[in-house]
Amino acid sequence: MSTVSPDRAALVAHARDSIARGSKSFAMASKLFDRQTRERAWLLYAWCRKCDDIADGQDHGGTLRGVADGQARLSTIRVLTDAALRGDRTGDPAFDGFGVVMRECAIPDRYAHDLIEGFALDARDWRPRSEADMLRYCYHVAGAVGCMMAVLMGVDPADEATLDRACDLGLAFQLANIARDISEDEAADRCYLPEEWLVEMDIPPGEHMKPWARPRLAVLARRLADMAAAYEESARHGTGVLPARAAWAVLAAAGIYGDIAREVARRGEQAWDHRVVTLRREKLGWVIRAGLQVPGRAGHWPAASPRSADLWTRAR
Repeated sequence: MSTVSPDRAALVAHARDSIARGSKSFAMASKLFDRQTRERAWLLYAWCRKCDDIADGQDHGGTLRGVADGQARLSTIRVLTDAALRGDRTGDPAFDGFGVVMRECAIPDRYAHDLIEGFALDARDWRPRSEADMLRYCYHVAGAVGCMMAVLMGVDPADEATLDRACDLGLAFQLANIARDISEDEAADRCYLPEEWLVEMDIPPGEHMKPWARPRLAVLARRLADMAAAYEESARHGTGVLPARAAWAVLAAAGIYGDIAREVARRGEQAWDHRVVTLRREKLGWVIRAGLQVPGRAGHWPAASPRSADLWTRAR
């Protein structure tokens, strides 16, 4: 590894291509940022995407297949991330770009380590026992990214109230992912539905995708969608402290991704027959609606986040 700084423009170009391939939803929302924030968001996304791909043996997402060397992959993520945080050149543009954005924005390293702990859970075939377990996982793989994005957009790392709302948006996104990807996760021998929920619905381990269980699974998917909606609404209250263009992008992303959970709930038992996506015209609709919401965004906080303070403290 070298300490020679890579060309920033090349790193940004790589990150732009990465988000275009990996997430059309986030790519569209990112265009609403000012140029500097947009480039930094791309750099952060590219690192998240690369870590995810290393952990799961994918290339910008796609069909999830289990891996046999999860611990070795986790070690690779840790080594390259730590090098990037030190300012060493790794030779991988996703990690080198990550180092650049972390230094430029003074994002606390702890959030990167928290995200990696989510990959560590997957590497040891972890499954949530309770709803609180599921939410802690959501924090590690998505809520921590919400906090990093908030700091990237100019939020003071000491502003716990706003970071709390940024975390909530990450939780909303991940709950939507869990609801949408139940079938794909099951095919890869993963399950992020709490065991207690499955017991409540009298669904034996490993049986949740059986045809007879679909009506009961649909009930749990609606529960996930309702939770995602609550976190999405909480997150919207945090946009009042953001610059107008940043708030526009966040509100658009919240609506675009929130539609995934809403569509899963609407489809009911047929939610996993075909992968749920948000169509381009629907994304554009949210861009317009979000733009109209920016002038009247709330400047006050709701009484409490849906997530308990105890969970927040333990998760972080």
